[in-house]
Amino acid sequence: MKLSTTMFTLLTTACVLSFAGCKDAGTPATSAPEAAASNDDGTHVHADGTEHAPHGAHGVGPHDGTIADWGGGKYHVEFTVDHDKQEGTVYILGADEKSPVPIEAESIDLSINDPVMQVSLKAAPQSSDPAGKASRFIGNHASLGVVQEYAGTIGGVVDGTPYSGDFTEEAHGDHEH
Repeated sequence: MKLSTTMFTLLTTACVLSFAGCKDAGTPATSAPEAAASNDDGTHVHADGTEHAPHGAHGVGPHDGTIADWGGGKYHVEFTVDHDKQEGTVYILGADEKSPVPIEAESIDLSINDPVMQVSLKAAPQSSDPAGKASRFIGNHASLGVVQEYAGTIGGVVDGTPYSGDFTEEAHGDHEH
């Protein structure tokens, strides 16, 4: 009986010590990344000097659409919809979220969550886009005729690298989508 009580005590102590654990001395402490310089409106300047809107709050794009991050800030995409034409348009923008960035692609993909739909947006170059590249992509789907705030994902490939960005439309102060 005494042996069994001693074994139980040792086993319990070993379990408590193993669960309590200790800090792994072999894991180096990581320092927090250097913060970007921030303005009162939430915009900030990255280490490379590019100004960027607050993450998750990109605001309204140059075509009055919804902006999504594409590639960690290197690119942005702007989603607009014309309900009467049942047409979705996506513009490829630069880090500044304003300047068009033409890419070499025949199409990009638009995925809407509700109602669920997949739309292939075909290249529709703007007048300033060089030959063989486009910064605007357009596609049609009957469900885009429904007047509502859309949410979804925009995906495409730039220079062999796949990019994807999620967006959620919000009504602007002066109108709804």
